[in-house]
Amino acid sequence: MEDKLKTIGVISLKGGVGKTSSVICLGSALASLGKKVLLVDGNFSAPNLGLYLDLFDVDKTLHHVLKREINPSEAVYNLDSFDVLPCSVFGNFNISPMRLKERLRHLKRSYDLIILDSSPTLNEETLAVMNASDCLIVVTTPDHATLGMTLKAIKIAKQKGVPIIGLIINKSYKKRFELSLDDIEKTSEVPVLAVIPYDIGFLKSLADFKSYTDYSPRSEGAEEFKRLAAVLIGEKYKPVKLRRFFRWVNPRKQDINREIYYQSVFE
Repeated sequence: MEDKLKTIGVISLKGGVGKTSSVICLGSALASLGKKVLLVDGNFSAPNLGLYLDLFDVDKTLHHVLKREINPSEAVYNLDSFDVLPCSVFGNFNISPMRLKERLRHLKRSYDLIILDSSPTLNEETLAVMNASDCLIVVTTPDHATLGMTLKAIKIAKQKGVPIIGLIINKSYKKRFELSLDDIEKTSEVPVLAVIPYDIGFLKSLADFKSYTDYSPRSEGAEEFKRLAAVLIGEKYKPVKLRRFFRWVNPRKQDINREIYYQSVFE
């Protein structure tokens, strides 16, 4: 795997699109493929990553790291499949988010991939995640309001010179009122690499402090995250045989885009 994909920032400028859930699912999927993964909460003012993973009340966090009170490794917590560097939910911390890249530098040596969660608003925290990332994935939902903010996120990332791998379309109901993948790609000029259907299982997995990919591993959404994870590391994911047959007969846009990405990077 090329070093330029060592740190992946997952961004969105609109709350409620499932960005943090996507970070966790992607991390879990990458770990299931044998990669050592670290998830980092870059949402310093309203962190969610630790809340989603039952790391609510921890003594050492990324806030302490940025204040240089502790080394980065001291705030890393090991879960079953991946490691997590959470933020403090409470406390009055005077920090500089733009130190994030420098403070993560040494941790990059210990992991195959680092996935950064970001703030859902345009602020210094989001810019810090962009600055610390080797490349970005943008999470959106297939509606006009969210696409408008997605376009803004893409524009800023391009201005910063950070490569965008592609889009995750989340919470898709597969209804005619939703924006089509063609429309989203044409407007954003960014390929769609995964489409995650709406599933109440996401809420159930959150209640159990589990990733959705672990909670419902054979679901369509979980398989989409696994396909995306595989292509990011240059591997071929083998899904359920019946689904694989239909994908071969009638490949979807995201299947084609993932194959194009694979060939452009790894062949």
